Amino acid sequence: MRRLTVLYGEYYHSISRRRYIVKRVFIMALVGLVFAVGAASGAQYRQLAGQMIGVSYGGPTEFRAQGKIYEKDIPAWRAERVQDSLGQDDVYVEMSFLEAIEKYGLDITYEEAGKSFAETRFPLWHANNEGRKNVRNGIMPPDSGSPKYNPHCDDIDIQIESDLFGLINPGLPRSSNAICDKFGRVMNSGNGLYGGLFISAMYTQAFFERDVGKVVRNALRAIPAWSIYAKTIRDVMLWHKLYPDDWRATWQRVQDKWAAHPSGRCSTDPKGFNIDANLNGAYVVMGLLYGDGDLGKTLEIATRCGQDSDCNPANASGVLCTILGYSGMPDEYKGGISAISDRKFAEVKYTFNSVVPTCLKYARENIKRAGGSSKVVGGREVFLIPVQYPLAPKLER
Repeated sequence: MRRLTVLYGEYYHSISRRRYIVKRVFIMALVGLVFAVGAASGAQYRQLAGQMIGVSYGGPTEFRAQGKIYEKDIPAWRAERVQDSLGQDDVYVEMSFLEAIEKYGLDITYEEAGKSFAETRFPLWHANNEGRKNVRNGIMPPDSGSPKYNPHCDDIDIQIESDLFGLINPGLPRSSNAICDKFGRVMNSGNGLYGGLFISAMYTQAFFERDVGKVVRNALRAIPAWSIYAKTIRDVMLWHKLYPDDWRATWQRVQDKWAAHPSGRCSTDPKGFNIDANLNGAYVVMGLLYGDGDLGKTLEIATRCGQDSDCNPANASGVLCTILGYSGMPDEYKGGISAISDRKFAEVKYTFNSVVPTCLKYARENIKRAGGSSKVVGGREVFLIPVQYPLAPKLER
């Protein structure tokens, strides 16, 4: 047995006939939050919500750079700015998914997911808005997110809301794909859906893999290899190797090849506005690869790439914070949460302090469903999680 020490705990690697990896996890990342799981004391909050940091960091620049790099100064980070995340759609929408899971369980159907979404009253845009209108008019998922009924089906929407599905499925990319598909087809399909599957799969890998390049490569296996989305991400990986010290060169290659040729039905305009899922997904991956494990660099690069430049750093920061764990994060990003931890996210019932144990509950259940288990060792909850390899859905044409 080979023992490796990592920042988020101890990782014991042994593969038996049943192909189990035994993972002693002293802190887990749920909703962008890493916390210790104690047998007596319950969840002890150990980390800022990465997604909340990212969306607050990039917020002032959102859509200020369309088809160009954001070259102006980005407002200096202050810990109290994280409160801006409480009213952000990519946070409160995915929290509404969690409410639906609480109501219907993990075996929620497409129709139940659609009806829950139709009952929401918060403001929505693009694919989300069209999907909700469809369901309210009797067009249920998966039709509500299909090209036939949704002209925005390749937009970024489920991509920016899919973090939850990876966070409640540590090391379980097939399980995250299954639940993301249930909600994602309310508003997206094709490359728009693949964006959600890819982001959530990165989270599942980030629990136990510290190399961001490997996280990206492994997550790509969760979506069809010949999809436009996968081709775009592979291009970013290739150009990162060609220009390892020049993210701007990669940005230009992405712009030249992919911004002018949207993946399908997505929201664009001649002035440069583009929320195509694969284009913005490229910016998420650029932040991760060129950030090279540095949270500040990851946030800045994902933001400066432009377009939906609060959601993209939110995805990138959430994945990276899952990799880093609390002790690996810079001190400057660790303040501000305690002041808002009992304030509700907009439009949903959750606070920061209430959403974490809820997510932990479903992580335990998903681990058990996958054939894993948990036990208390030395006052800590230890999870035994079976090896689960990504499995991509069939390519939609």
